[in-house]
Amino acid sequence: MNILLALIPVSLALLVLAILAFLWAVKRGQFDDLDTPSLDILGDDERPAPAPEKRDGD
Repeated sequence: MNILLALIPVSLALLVLAILAFLWAVKRGQFDDLDTPSLDILGDDERPAPAPEKRDGD
């Protein structure tokens, strides 16, 4: 029964830390745009290699 006297305050402290971390993330804008990062991977942003230059002797 004595362990409850230790576990209850520890769990409440962890709960407060989790809430503070969530509020910090919301304030910093971590949840502003949830759709764009998942769509960025679908875009093709590689440029084709440039064509080799022709020389006069070839």
